[in-house]
Amino acid sequence: MKNPSTPVFLRKQANWKNLWFYQKAEVLYQLTYAFTRRFLPNYGDRTVDQMVQAARSGKQNIVEGSADGVTSMEMEIKLLNVARASIQELLEDFEDYIPAHHLTKWTQGHPRFEQMMTYCRDHNRLEDYEPYFEQWTDEEMANIGITLCRMVDKMMVSFQEKKQEEFVTQGGIKERMHAARTGFRQQEEQELLALRQQAKQLKEENNRLKEVLKSRGIEF
Repeated sequence: MKNPSTPVFLRKQANWKNLWFYQKAEVLYQLTYAFTRRFLPNYGDRTVDQMVQAARSGKQNIVEGSADGVTSMEMEIKLLNVARASIQELLEDFEDYIPAHHLTKWTQGHPRFEQMMTYCRDHNRLEDYEPYFEQWTDEEMANIGITLCRMVDKMMVSFQEKKQEEFVTQGGIKERMHAARTGFRQQEEQELLALRQQAKQLKEENNRLKEVLKSRGIEF
Protein backbone atom coordinates (compact mmCIF):
# COMPACT_ATOMS: atom_id res chain seq x y z
CA MET A 1 0.00 0.00 0.00
CA LYS A 2 1.30 3.42 -0.92
CA ASN A 3 2.38 5.63 1.96
CA PRO A 4 0.45 8.90 1.50
CA SER A 5 3.35 10.84 2.99
CA THR A 6 5.85 9.50 0.45
CA PRO A 7 7.00 12.26 -1.94
CA VAL A 8 5.96 11.72 -5.57
CA PHE A 9 7.53 12.86 -8.83
CA LEU A 10 5.07 11.54 -11.45
CA ARG A 11 2.62 14.20 -12.53
CA LYS A 12 -1.06 13.42 -12.50
CA GLN A 13 -2.32 12.71 -15.99
CA ALA A 14 -4.96 15.14 -17.19
CA ASN A 15 -8.19 13.63 -18.45
CA TRP A 16 -7.95 14.87 -22.01
CA LYS A 17 -11.59 14.02 -22.67
CA ASN A 18 -12.55 16.86 -20.33
CA LEU A 19 -10.38 19.41 -22.12
CA TRP A 20 -12.54 21.70 -24.22
CA PHE A 21 -9.97 21.99 -26.98
CA TYR A 22 -9.79 18.19 -27.22
CA GLN A 23 -13.58 17.96 -27.46
CA LYS A 24 -13.59 20.55 -30.24
CA ALA A 25 -10.67 18.79 -31.96
CA GLU A 26 -12.71 15.58 -31.93
CA VAL A 27 -15.61 17.46 -33.54
CA LEU A 28 -13.19 18.84 -36.12
CA TYR A 29 -12.00 15.37 -37.07
CA GLN A 30 -15.51 14.01 -37.59
CA LEU A 31 -16.67 17.19 -39.35
CA THR A 32 -13.64 17.09 -41.67
CA TYR A 33 -14.26 13.43 -42.50
CA ALA A 34 -17.89 14.19 -43.40
CA PHE A 35 -16.91 17.33 -45.32
CA THR A 36 -14.33 15.59 -47.50
CA ARG A 37 -16.67 12.66 -48.12
CA ARG A 38 -19.50 14.93 -49.25
CA PHE A 39 -17.75 17.73 -51.10
CA LEU A 40 -14.37 16.50 -52.34
CA PRO A 41 -13.65 13.84 -55.00
CA ASN A 42 -13.34 10.27 -53.82
CA TYR A 43 -10.25 9.68 -55.97
CA GLY A 44 -7.44 11.76 -57.38
CA ASP A 45 -7.46 14.60 -54.85
CA ARG A 46 -4.71 14.52 -52.23
CA THR A 47 -6.53 17.22 -50.27
CA VAL A 48 -8.89 14.60 -48.86
CA ASP A 49 -6.12 12.60 -47.19
CA GLN A 50 -4.29 15.76 -46.13
CA MET A 51 -7.32 17.25 -44.39
CA VAL A 52 -8.40 14.04 -42.68
CA GLN A 53 -4.85 13.28 -41.52
CA ALA A 54 -4.34 16.83 -40.26
CA ALA A 55 -7.60 16.67 -38.29
CA ARG A 56 -6.68 13.27 -36.86
CA SER A 57 -3.16 14.39 -35.98
CA GLY A 58 -4.55 17.38 -34.10
CA LYS A 59 -6.78 15.14 -32.00
CA GLN A 60 -4.33 12.28 -31.45
CA ASN A 61 -1.37 14.42 -30.45
CA ILE A 62 -3.44 16.01 -27.70
CA VAL A 63 -4.08 12.52 -26.34
CA GLU A 64 -0.43 11.43 -26.66
CA GLY A 65 0.79 14.68 -25.14
CA SER A 66 -1.46 14.22 -22.15
CA ALA A 67 -0.21 10.66 -21.61
CA ASP A 68 3.46 11.56 -22.04
CA GLY A 69 3.04 14.53 -19.72
CA VAL A 70 3.02 12.16 -16.74
CA THR A 71 6.80 11.78 -17.06
CA SER A 72 7.86 14.49 -19.51
CA MET A 73 6.37 17.96 -19.65
CA GLU A 74 8.83 18.74 -22.45
CA MET A 75 7.35 15.95 -24.60
CA GLU A 76 3.83 17.07 -23.72
CA ILE A 77 4.54 20.61 -24.91
CA LYS A 78 6.21 19.30 -28.10
CA LEU A 79 3.24 17.09 -28.95
CA LEU A 80 0.83 19.95 -28.28
CA ASN A 81 2.86 22.01 -30.76
CA VAL A 82 2.49 19.19 -33.29
CA ALA A 83 -1.25 19.22 -32.65
CA ARG A 84 -1.38 22.99 -33.16
CA ALA A 85 0.58 22.71 -36.40
CA SER A 86 -1.87 20.09 -37.68
CA ILE A 87 -4.85 22.26 -36.79
CA GLN A 88 -3.21 25.21 -38.56
CA GLU A 89 -2.76 23.04 -41.66
CA LEU A 90 -6.42 22.05 -41.53
CA LEU A 91 -7.42 25.70 -41.12
CA GLU A 92 -5.48 26.58 -44.24
CA ASP A 93 -7.28 23.89 -46.25
CA PHE A 94 -10.71 25.09 -45.15
CA GLU A 95 -9.78 28.69 -45.95
CA ASP A 96 -8.46 27.68 -49.37
CA TYR A 97 -11.65 25.80 -50.18
CA ILE A 98 -13.93 28.82 -49.82
CA PRO A 99 -12.50 31.12 -52.54
CA ALA A 100 -11.64 28.15 -54.76
CA HIS A 101 -15.35 27.24 -54.86
CA HIS A 102 -16.63 30.83 -55.00
CA LEU A 103 -18.19 30.69 -51.54
CA THR A 104 -18.49 33.35 -48.86
CA LYS A 105 -16.26 33.49 -45.84
CA TRP A 106 -18.29 34.50 -42.80
CA THR A 107 -16.62 37.40 -41.06
CA GLN A 108 -17.75 40.19 -38.74
CA GLY A 109 -20.84 41.76 -40.29
CA HIS A 110 -22.05 38.63 -42.03
CA PRO A 111 -25.65 37.87 -40.90
CA ARG A 112 -24.69 34.40 -39.62
CA PHE A 113 -21.30 35.24 -38.11
CA GLU A 114 -22.36 35.98 -34.52
CA GLN A 115 -24.73 33.02 -34.37
CA MET A 116 -21.96 30.71 -35.61
CA MET A 117 -19.43 32.10 -33.12
CA THR A 118 -21.84 31.71 -30.21
CA TYR A 119 -22.75 28.15 -31.14
CA CYS A 120 -19.14 27.03 -31.61
CA ARG A 121 -18.06 28.74 -28.40
CA ASP A 122 -20.83 27.18 -26.29
CA HIS A 123 -20.84 23.67 -27.77
CA ASN A 124 -17.94 21.24 -27.51
CA ARG A 125 -19.46 17.77 -27.84
CA LEU A 126 -19.70 15.77 -31.04
CA GLU A 127 -23.39 15.14 -30.46
CA ASP A 128 -23.98 18.91 -30.71
CA TYR A 129 -22.70 18.95 -34.31
CA GLU A 130 -23.06 15.48 -35.78
CA PRO A 131 -26.81 15.72 -36.58
CA TYR A 132 -25.99 18.57 -39.00
CA PHE A 133 -23.14 16.89 -40.88
CA GLU A 134 -25.51 15.66 -43.59
CA GLN A 135 -27.53 18.88 -43.67
CA TRP A 136 -25.03 21.73 -43.78
CA THR A 137 -23.82 23.05 -47.12
CA ASP A 138 -20.12 23.11 -47.91
CA GLU A 139 -20.07 26.83 -47.15
CA GLU A 140 -21.57 26.22 -43.71
CA MET A 141 -19.22 23.34 -42.89
CA ALA A 142 -16.13 25.17 -44.12
CA ASN A 143 -16.89 28.28 -42.06
CA ILE A 144 -17.66 26.24 -38.95
CA GLY A 145 -14.45 24.27 -39.52
CA ILE A 146 -12.47 27.52 -39.71
CA THR A 147 -14.08 28.80 -36.52
CA LEU A 148 -13.40 25.59 -34.60
CA CYS A 149 -9.78 25.51 -35.79
CA ARG A 150 -9.19 29.02 -34.50
CA MET A 151 -10.90 28.31 -31.18
CA VAL A 152 -8.91 25.12 -30.64
CA ASP A 153 -5.66 26.94 -31.42
CA LYS A 154 -6.46 29.79 -29.01
CA MET A 155 -7.38 27.37 -26.21
CA MET A 156 -4.21 25.36 -26.76
CA VAL A 157 -2.07 28.49 -26.56
CA SER A 158 -3.59 29.29 -23.15
CA PHE A 159 -3.09 25.69 -22.02
CA GLN A 160 0.56 25.73 -23.08
CA GLU A 161 1.15 28.98 -21.22
CA LYS A 162 -0.11 27.29 -18.04
CA LYS A 163 2.19 24.33 -18.71
CA GLN A 164 5.15 26.66 -19.12
CA GLU A 165 4.34 28.33 -15.79
CA GLU A 166 4.04 24.89 -14.18
CA PHE A 167 7.41 23.88 -15.60
CA VAL A 168 9.08 27.02 -14.24
CA THR A 169 7.64 26.50 -10.75
CA GLN A 170 7.90 22.69 -10.52
CA GLY A 171 10.64 21.75 -12.96
CA GLY A 172 10.98 18.73 -15.23
CA ILE A 173 11.04 15.05 -14.41
CA LYS A 174 14.71 14.99 -13.28
CA GLU A 175 14.17 17.89 -10.93
CA ARG A 176 10.98 16.36 -9.60
CA MET A 177 12.71 12.99 -9.08
CA HIS A 178 15.58 14.69 -7.24
CA ALA A 179 13.14 16.68 -5.11
CA ALA A 180 11.14 13.53 -4.32
CA ARG A 181 14.27 11.55 -3.39
CA THR A 182 15.61 14.42 -1.30
CA GLY A 183 12.25 14.83 0.39
CA PHE A 184 12.11 11.11 1.17
CA ARG A 185 15.59 11.12 2.69
CA GLN A 186 14.74 14.16 4.77
CA GLN A 187 11.58 12.43 5.91
CA GLU A 188 13.58 9.33 6.90
CA GLU A 189 16.09 11.45 8.80
CA GLN A 190 13.32 13.28 10.64
CA GLU A 191 11.64 9.98 11.57
CA LEU A 192 14.98 8.55 12.79
CA LEU A 193 15.65 11.65 14.85
CA ALA A 194 12.17 11.41 16.37
CA LEU A 195 12.78 7.75 17.28
CA ARG A 196 16.12 8.62 18.90
CA GLN A 197 14.52 11.38 20.93
CA GLN A 198 11.74 9.01 21.97
CA ALA A 199 14.29 6.36 22.99
CA LYS A 200 16.20 8.94 25.00
CA GLN A 201 13.02 10.02 26.77
CA LEU A 202 12.12 6.40 27.52
CA LYS A 203 15.59 5.74 28.92
CA GLU A 204 15.38 8.82 31.14
CA GLU A 205 11.93 7.79 32.34
CA ASN A 206 13.20 4.27 33.05
CA ASN A 207 16.10 5.63 35.11
CA ARG A 208 13.73 7.91 36.98
CA LEU A 209 11.44 5.02 37.86
CA LYS A 210 14.42 2.98 39.05
CA GLU A 211 15.41 5.81 41.38
CA VAL A 212 11.88 6.03 42.74
CA LEU A 213 11.77 2.29 43.40
CA LYS A 214 15.24 2.38 44.94
CA SER A 215 14.17 5.15 47.31
CA ARG A 216 11.38 2.84 48.43
CA GLY A 217 13.79 -0.02 49.11
CA ILE A 218 13.01 -1.93 46.00
CA GLU A 219 16.06 -3.09 44.12
CA PHE A 220 16.41 -4.73 40.72
